[in-house]
Amino acid sequence: MRALCWHGKNDVRVDSVPDPSILDPTDAIIRVTATAICGSDLHLVDGYQPTMENGDVLGHEPMGVVMEVGSAVKNLKPGDRVVVPFVIACGCCYFCSRQLFSHCDDSNPNAEMARKVMGQSPAGMFGYSHMLGGFAGGQAEYLRVPYADVGPIKIESDLPDDKVLFLSDIFPTGYMAAENAGIEAGDTVAVWGCGPVGQFVIQSCWMLGAGRVIAIDRVAERLQLAADKGRAETINFDDEDVYDKLMEMTNGRGPDRCIDAVGTEAHGAGSMDAVIDKAKAALMLGTDRPHVLREAIRCCRKGGTISVPGVYVGMLDNFPMGPAMNKGLTFRMGQTHVQKYLAPLLEKIQDGQIDPSFIITHRLPLEDAPRAYDLFKGKDDGCIKVVLHP
Repeated sequence: MRALCWHGKNDVRVDSVPDPSILDPTDAIIRVTATAICGSDLHLVDGYQPTMENGDVLGHEPMGVVMEVGSAVKNLKPGDRVVVPFVIACGCCYFCSRQLFSHCDDSNPNAEMARKVMGQSPAGMFGYSHMLGGFAGGQAEYLRVPYADVGPIKIESDLPDDKVLFLSDIFPTGYMAAENAGIEAGDTVAVWGCGPVGQFVIQSCWMLGAGRVIAIDRVAERLQLAADKGRAETINFDDEDVYDKLMEMTNGRGPDRCIDAVGTEAHGAGSMDAVIDKAKAALMLGTDRPHVLREAIRCCRKGGTISVPGVYVGMLDNFPMGPAMNKGLTFRMGQTHVQKYLAPLLEKIQDGQIDPSFIITHRLPLEDAPRAYDLFKGKDDGCIKVVLHP
């Protein structure tokens, strides 16, 4: 089959690789009909995520049609149309039984590798390094899906792929981020990052009762989409000081909830901390550029909440723990427990509360995936979200 493979920093290619096969009785094989590029894929391309290996198949936002199932799979059959969540979960361990699917104890075969770095291992994930399982990803013609009775959700209506594909990651990720923020009716929520996850964070904030949503970015197309589709007030951090503007907009109190939908590769419009972060990363003296997280801590009101769906990789320099402690901030973060959100968010799509396809700007064949990555990374041609079709 054809698949998009990682060959090193800034080097991805579409290669011919062996077709996947059933390895365990709980497996299914999916023929991929649509798959997307995620912002966190760029952390792999940029070389920040450790334990990638030459030839690894990328991608964790796929959907398709079931072709084959293992002998233990009861909920799926060939011909079923499914969306596959990026988190791989067994469904029955201590954490899965509490709907903490991204903490699954059993789905990462390389748990010891992760434990040495993190203290404990998160769940396995598709296409996201050997520390997280070494599973082949979904930017491919076919995909092996472990624990197939637990992960994929069947699409039994005629909803097109474009409307349901993002159940695989960014819609649940945005929703869980807003939920983690603890939004109360009428709250002011500031969202850093108007990329795909940030756009779903904005939508979800309204669903959960926000009174105001303020979106922060520097890319004109993203800010416009946040304003038009997200009904958000916007701040362009190239043009205005974020802290000063937020204080002005909130009468000096600060936003009630702050959401970092950027993560490890934040830009800072020339701010000194961001310049230092970038220099350290270039010299391999640091892994993360947490400018947004620092800024959110500074801006958030006393007693507020900071939610972090943005991916971080390693240790953060100059983390403002003193301000966070003295302001009494609450932090909630983590990889998304996608399986928990699949059914309720599918219902919202079916009921017409949201059409997630609004985020798509580019559709390309899988063979054009390297060019698609360049478009997405460079934010060229108004690119916000790319869907690939094998």
